[in-house]
Amino acid sequence: MADTQAVATDREKPGQPEKSQEKQPKSVRVVLLALMIAMMLAMLDNMIVGTAMPTIVGELGGLEHLSWVVTGYTLATAAATPIWGKLGDMFGRKATFLSSIVIFLIGSALSGTAQDMGQLIGFRAVQGLGAGGLMVGVMAIIGDLIPPRERGKYQGMMAGVMALAMIGGPLVGGTITDNWGWRWSFYINLPLGVVALALVSAVLHLPKKRSKAGIDYLGVVLLTVGITSIVLVTTWGGTEYAWTSARIMELIGIGVAALVGFVFWQTRAAEPVLPLHIFRNGNFTLMSVIGFITGFVMFGATLFLPLYQQAVQGASATNSGLLLLPMLGSMLVTSMVAGRVTTNSGRYKVFPIVGGVLMIVGLYLLSLMDTDTTRLTSGIYMAVLGAGMGCLMQITMLVAQNSVQMKDMGVASSSTTLFRTLGSSFGVAVMGALFNHKVQDVMSEKAGVLGSKLTEKSAQLDAASLAKLPVQAREAYQHAVSAGTHSAFLLGAVIAVVVLIAALFVKEVPLKGGPQKPEVTEAL
Repeated sequence: MADTQAVATDREKPGQPEKSQEKQPKSVRVVLLALMIAMMLAMLDNMIVGTAMPTIVGELGGLEHLSWVVTGYTLATAAATPIWGKLGDMFGRKATFLSSIVIFLIGSALSGTAQDMGQLIGFRAVQGLGAGGLMVGVMAIIGDLIPPRERGKYQGMMAGVMALAMIGGPLVGGTITDNWGWRWSFYINLPLGVVALALVSAVLHLPKKRSKAGIDYLGVVLLTVGITSIVLVTTWGGTEYAWTSARIMELIGIGVAALVGFVFWQTRAAEPVLPLHIFRNGNFTLMSVIGFITGFVMFGATLFLPLYQQAVQGASATNSGLLLLPMLGSMLVTSMVAGRVTTNSGRYKVFPIVGGVLMIVGLYLLSLMDTDTTRLTSGIYMAVLGAGMGCLMQITMLVAQNSVQMKDMGVASSSTTLFRTLGSSFGVAVMGALFNHKVQDVMSEKAGVLGSKLTEKSAQLDAASLAKLPVQAREAYQHAVSAGTHSAFLLGAVIAVVVLIAALFVKEVPLKGGPQKPEVTEAL
């Protein structure tokens, strides 16, 4: 306890960031370990479960509802994210974070016991509710514990956790499913979650809060309906339903009405879920835009790169996580370097600018890939894109947190996370629609009626289906995938220009040495 109290006491005194940094290691490092475990849980879960899905469907059936296992989780996470951030600001970071861990673990345990697809979808939604709080809680707690000047290196570590989860998730999922069964894809969360729960309970000490204002229930409902509609439109559009179908139009109308009503209500609510005044800060608004585009590009890339490498370059789908290693490894290294440099120099504007340039160049290079591109060449292109994303991933969170008061730290963290999540939904939908359209056009051109039939239901053929195709049809499909990825990445490069433009307008406000904190009120 002495270490933790020393941190809080020293940070009450302005101008002593160095002293606080010397006294942090023992207590703060243990808390950071717990936070990294929690973030790993949230990031790893979808990666592991995705690998186990064929086995799950084989046992539970319900193939027609398969997509909802992922969609239910994503919807709940996106809808819960801003709510968790606000609850942390109102009632204290520690209590809300522990609650999110508990809900996530309950959802994991229930998912492992599911007896049919309907139960699994419902329990995954419970998991998603908790996962929304995990991501926000981690970033907001770092914002509470670590002065902005020192925060970059720690958030760089979190970016590393994210990259490791994306690389290792499919491998871990495959191993667990093959050796222990698919239910352990969910049960594996329990021991890790209990460790995080115990460490946070024992070591994390933040002031208790109790807001006198009530929860903005109307705001919660309007925001949840709006976010849910957006995610469903981007998930179903062009796949389950045509973009011009009545269902998609209804969802768009409901979403727009809910979000307009939400914005209107936030100007009148006593304790708004998302205080609109934080968007008056130019840097915060710019970081929201950059975060949205980064999510758009990142998740679009992680969808199409493995598909290209499997269909065109003949890579194995078994180690799909390793296919992204050049991009994710580059992102990891760059993110940690950016965090260290920011901590040492206190300067950060250069990173969004460099990140924007590298992202544009990387996406343009990836758009040049064709059927003759080697794995080495594509790996270099991916590394360029990864370096760009590494410059942006955590710097956006750092600048956003530095742009608001401490009382809005949770809302700032959740808003930044939410915009990145929504960006990923739009990226997968828009780039996916362009990819599918291009693949179908090229298949019709090169393989005639057979090509049209092959890609009529899905432009993404698995390895088994591809191996059964006649040579001419297989070559046509490889050309079609190359053309599809060209269009998708070229669109990404054009959209990434927005990141560079936004970065040029960022004002380099000095990073605070450390916000003043009240006296610690909790004891071991």
